[in-house]
Amino acid sequence: MIPLKLTLKNFLSYRETTLDFRGLHTACICGANGAGKSSLLEAITWAIWGQCRAASEEDLIHSGAKNVRVDFIFHNNQQTHRVIRSKQRGQSSSLEFQIETPDGFRSLTEKGLRATQQLILHHIKLDYDTFINSAYLRQGRADEFMLRRPSERKQILADLLKLDQYETLADQAKDLSRQFKGQAEQLESSLQAIGQQLEERDAIAQQQDATQTTLSQLRQDHETDQSQLHHLQSLKHQRHTWEQQLTFVRQQYQNLTQECDRLHQDITTTESQKQQLATILDQQEQINTGYADYLTLHQREESLSQKFHADQNAHRQKQQLNQQLNQQIQELNLQIRQTQAQLDALRPQEQEIKQILTRSTDVAEAVEKLKAARTRLNHLDQLQLDVSPILQRRAALQSELDRIHARLSARLDELNASADQLSHQIATTPQLRQTVLQVVAEISTLEKKKVYQQRVQEKGLERRSFQERLQESQRRYEKQIAELTQKIQMLQVQDAVCPLCDRPLDETHSHHVIQKTSTEQQEIQDQFWVVREQLAVCERELQVLRQEYAQLSQELAPFEQLLEQRGQLEARLEATDEVYDRLYDISEEKKQLERSLSEGTYALDIQTQLQTLDSQLQQLNYDEQTHALARGEVDRWRWAEIRQAKLEDAQRRLEKIQEQKPQLQAQLDQLNQSLEELQTTSPLKQQLDAIESQITEIGYNLDTHNQLRTSLRHAQSWQLRHQELTKAQEHYPQICQRLDSLTQTLAQRQGDREIINTQLAEIVKQLEHYPDTSRDVQILEQRILQRRRQLDEHLSQVGRLQQRLTQLDTLQTQYQEQEEQVKTLKRQYRVHQELAKAFGKNGIQTLMIENILPQLEAETNQILSRLTGNQLHVQIVTQKAGKRASKRKSKLIDTLDILIADASGTRPYETYSGGEAFRINFAIRLALARLLAQRAGTSLQMLIVDEGFGTQDAEGCERLIAAINAIASDFACILTVTHMPQFKEAFQTRIEVRKTEQGSQLSLLM
Repeated sequence: MIPLKLTLKNFLSYRETTLDFRGLHTACICGANGAGKSSLLEAITWAIWGQCRAASEEDLIHSGAKNVRVDFIFHNNQQTHRVIRSKQRGQSSSLEFQIETPDGFRSLTEKGLRATQQLILHHIKLDYDTFINSAYLRQGRADEFMLRRPSERKQILADLLKLDQYETLADQAKDLSRQFKGQAEQLESSLQAIGQQLEERDAIAQQQDATQTTLSQLRQDHETDQSQLHHLQSLKHQRHTWEQQLTFVRQQYQNLTQECDRLHQDITTTESQKQQLATILDQQEQINTGYADYLTLHQREESLSQKFHADQNAHRQKQQLNQQLNQQIQELNLQIRQTQAQLDALRPQEQEIKQILTRSTDVAEAVEKLKAARTRLNHLDQLQLDVSPILQRRAALQSELDRIHARLSARLDELNASADQLSHQIATTPQLRQTVLQVVAEISTLEKKKVYQQRVQEKGLERRSFQERLQESQRRYEKQIAELTQKIQMLQVQDAVCPLCDRPLDETHSHHVIQKTSTEQQEIQDQFWVVREQLAVCERELQVLRQEYAQLSQELAPFEQLLEQRGQLEARLEATDEVYDRLYDISEEKKQLERSLSEGTYALDIQTQLQTLDSQLQQLNYDEQTHALARGEVDRWRWAEIRQAKLEDAQRRLEKIQEQKPQLQAQLDQLNQSLEELQTTSPLKQQLDAIESQITEIGYNLDTHNQLRTSLRHAQSWQLRHQELTKAQEHYPQICQRLDSLTQTLAQRQGDREIINTQLAEIVKQLEHYPDTSRDVQILEQRILQRRRQLDEHLSQVGRLQQRLTQLDTLQTQYQEQEEQVKTLKRQYRVHQELAKAFGKNGIQTLMIENILPQLEAETNQILSRLTGNQLHVQIVTQKAGKRASKRKSKLIDTLDILIADASGTRPYETYSGGEAFRINFAIRLALARLLAQRAGTSLQMLIVDEGFGTQDAEGCERLIAAINAIASDFACILTVTHMPQFKEAFQTRIEVRKTEQGSQLSLLM
């Protein structure tokens, strides 16, 4: 990846700036601390990977701005790409990815930020962790690798090489192996249960045969009973048919008898109706005369009803007119009463007002006295205005003086409390020292245990390594024993050949070879058992060491807490001297405060001002009591002012009353005149007179009308009798015809009844030939039903047995399939166990680290020789002898030590100067960078070194610059970051960064 152009907007300390990398090969980014040098590099990492040193993306936005935007153009794999990342405050960031074409940049952005990020990583083949550990040597992290312990260095290498993915694969393989093992055990349990069920197959087959035999016998008996039942049912059916016919004929006979009875009754009823109609027809002349009188009365009643309605309407109109007239009269009377009441109310008001006006002389004298009292009060008010500021100032000063006195008193109480508290602290100092000594003794004891725990751990690691070697020897012996056993089996075969020369062996030679091989096998077997015994002893030792280590860890649990407690106690002891000084200062301050409060020698300026204000008040001679008496005098004569206002109001009311009296009297006369006209000559009165005349002309008499209604009700019975006569004239011929028809029908039904009686006798004779077999049929049906139940039970049992046999066949197939599954699962279990070991720390991970370390050492020494003039050499050691290794038996343990040698020999990294240490770190980091870039599948074309030159002297700086220039041909772009003026002068191309009020600014010097 080669940078071409970087454009920033509101990124960290930058407002808007653009940096063009075209034409830059080796350049120095320089400027003061905090100017924004590293921010340029952080902008690149944020644009491409969305990661930087900031804890939150919100922190990247320039102070006061609402958004941030970084536009980065770079060249990678012979193509030019462009990445634009932006963010608004309070919103998620956005990402665009483009590629340059002849027509300009074309978008490659995917749907979603994550998909676009994955596309960028696919093109550049470099993730963020690999970049910051390869091309970007970040500020303050140059010596990170060297300062770690050997085990931590291996972990760093594992993290950089991304070996955690193999650890994940190992965990997945372990999980799968446990899963396969569990499934196999579950299937084996299932196979055991299925096997137990398959053992029942023979017993079930025998039971099925016995049940089939019993079932055949039951079927034969059932068929015999069925044939006998059919014969009895046939006889029963024939008898039932004759019984049904007998019942039907009897029902017909009964129906005919009932119908004859009904016809007799209908004839009797019809004859009675005929007689009643004949009686009505005999009274025809009398009924017609009475009905004619009824019609005459009805016509007269209708005429009187019309007069009644007309009379009711006239009376209703009269009532409405009377109501209107009375309402108008009431309204006029109401107005008259109201006007008279107003006139009567004015008379007492007039007398009261005249009585009030008689006291006007006394009120005038009192008003003059009120004016004199107000003049005196105004003078005192003005004097009070002059005195008030002085009084307020005096009150404020007095309040301030009281506050100062209270503050001094509170300070004195506070000092007393502090003195008591400090005295208590001083009293507890001896106890505190004793506690410190106890804690120090406990820490010393635990430190010894911690040293012993470390020795136990080292011994455990040694035993573990020894156990692994024994296990390896055990596996090797097992393999050799198996090979020799196979060899002996091959030699014991007839016509065996020599395993060395492939010639046939005679009996003597064959016996000799077999004996020799058996002896060799026995020796290896003896060695195998020795190894097995050593493994058992080693395992017991490891178990003891684990228990001892766990016990020591439990005892060392309070170690950190004791260290913290010791620090706190020592800090409290160091503060004891300060307590004595503070106690002395507090005592002196207490004495001074008590003297000031007792003598009153505090706030002297305020006390002087109070005395001056008191003398001014004496000169003004203002008396609050005199002022209060003046106010009381004004209040005492204030009633005169109120009375005067009432007198003026009374005069105005009297004039108004004298104007209203003539008007009310005239209004009252006019209302009386209107009332008289309304009662005599008004239109309503004329309408009432006309309606009275109309009522007289109608001449309606209610008594006459009521008498006529009574006569009409009495004559109404002739109307009903006339209707009966009309119906009798209509129905009499029909009744006569119906009586003849009923007589004929009765004679016909009586003949049919005689015929049915003859049929009944014949059917009774037939029934005597068919006996009743119901009892026999019932007994036989119960026996058949019982046998059918037995058949059903046996059939059900046969079905169950057949179903059980079918299930056993299915279980047999399932048993075979599960056997195959168990074999497959066990094979998968073994395979994944081997995969877990292969992917573990002692497998591929160790192999990859061991393969990369020689490359790292060679690359580091190559770069270090350029930096130091072949003065320093690095050696990476992966194994070393244990601390308790004897001369006879060396104990090797895994490690990752870095040995550094110079002209004086090999010595620890900490003994080298800062400049030498930085060159060593720089060489190792650069070597790591190249190896990581190669592993990522990309070439390292850009190198960034951020602030690593402050520890170098002049010669070291020259060597670093020379080394950078020496490796410049390996990179397309090298950027160094520094704030040292002497270092930046060594570069012809410089990017100077300065911080201004408008944000950080760039300037390119070439």
